[in-house]
Amino acid sequence: MERNNIIDFKALEKELQAALAADEKYKRENAAKFRAVEQKVASYEEFRGIVLASHLKPLERKDKIGGKRTVPWNCHTTQRGTSQEEATEISQSSWENSG
Repeated sequence: MERNNIIDFKALEKELQAALAADEKYKRENAAKFRAVEQKVASYEEFRGIVLASHLKPLERKDKIGGKRTVPWNCHTTQRGTSQEEATEISQSSWENSG
């Protein structure tokens, strides 16, 4: 970090941001663990799922029904230019082969 008494403030700030993010993640996951134990989950998988999903935020009322969508549900299809018909065609042929 120091070279000839010169402080690299960008590196210092980057290190600080990483430490703050790690601390926030720890607190969030720890709170999720306490919630899971309080709920008396039935299995470790359920407990683990609650902890792993701790970064998710609940939907707001405007997000649920009737809200304007500014981002497509599947952004990967719009990037490649896949149309809805192609996606439907693929899913129908996959369904026929698996049945």
